[in-house]
Amino acid sequence: MGMMIVSDDEFDKELELNKIVPPKVPAPIELDIKPPTSVEKGRGVGNVEVPNTLRNIIADTAISQGRPSAIELAKSFGISESSVSAYTNGSTSTASYDKKVNNNFITDAKSRVSNKARKKLLLALHHMTEDKISGANVQTLSGLAKDMSVIIKNMEPKDNTEAKPNGPNFIFYSPNKKDEEVYDAIYVKE
Repeated sequence: MGMMIVSDDEFDKELELNKIVPPKVPAPIELDIKPPTSVEKGRGVGNVEVPNTLRNIIADTAISQGRPSAIELAKSFGISESSVSAYTNGSTSTASYDKKVNNNFITDAKSRVSNKARKKLLLALHHMTEDKISGANVQTLSGLAKDMSVIIKNMEPKDNTEAKPNGPNFIFYSPNKKDEEVYDAIYVKE
């Protein structure tokens, strides 16, 4: 048969002549998959653990966009708010909160935010001219001085000499010294 447009009747007749049977498509199977609810706890059925990339994304979102954004993202994956805190801390779960596993990623994310803030700070300092400061009122000047002192405190490296003494500390306890007159005298004849 040549290639052309045919009616449905002619098509069905041609199928019967050539015994062409269209393939049977299996009926769709309905899977009973429920999204996690607040009642369900843990990692869920069949889920071994949260992938490390997802932990990183949630931690990065918490650092760069704030905790509410990270919680919203985590809830869409069925992850609890406490896990968001753990991921932001660099831990893999709330049970291992003290053991920071993912510290490099967290440090990099914080340094990206801090570099951006440092650029904005330098830009703001550049636009603070003598003329603008001299025309300001007392409240504005005191607020500016306070803000600049906080910036200086945060930018200077921490002095670790006070926190870590060079050697061991010894503490000696001794009784208070009393004079001889405080004690009762007993006279003995020999």
